[in-house]
Amino acid sequence: MQPNTLIFVDFPSDDVEACASFYGDVFGWEVQGRPAGVFHRGVPGGFFPLEDGSPSTVGNLHVGFNDVRNCRPHPDPMGVEPRHLARDGRGVRVWILVSDDDSEDAILGRAEQHGATILWRRHYWAEFNGFNGAFEDPWGTTVVLWTKAGTDPVIPEEYTSE
Repeated sequence: MQPNTLIFVDFPSDDVEACASFYGDVFGWEVQGRPAGVFHRGVPGGFFPLEDGSPSTVGNLHVGFNDVRNCRPHPDPMGVEPRHLARDGRGVRVWILVSDDDSEDAILGRAEQHGATILWRRHYWAEFNGFNGAFEDPWGTTVVLWTKAGTDPVIPEEYTSE
């Protein structure tokens, strides 16, 4: 039996155009209104890299930005309750692999400039051998930035680690 496959993740928002613009500006993603003002699709672009760094035939996943007042698709054209953001506890965490052309610090700077709250910077997690930092977007979604540490990583002195 084939495994079920993750194909899409939606970022909830009460201002879908601002949310889509935020992610377009912070990560450089192409954003498409599908339809504009109701649902937007973020297209990170490119293909997952092979071990040698060349592109594979597997395209990167797309993401969505949905309006919590009427999440589409839904059989009822008016949508259903609840119609507000859930801000009273932990929600979904989204993990973004930092490209070789960017950096954790640069992304966190852009995110903060666009209204995000920085949660942490410069941390190393040995279990998955990666450097990470995180922010909360203006709508309450936690985004963890991930940078592969490589073989025999050197953990800078200013980093926390576990």
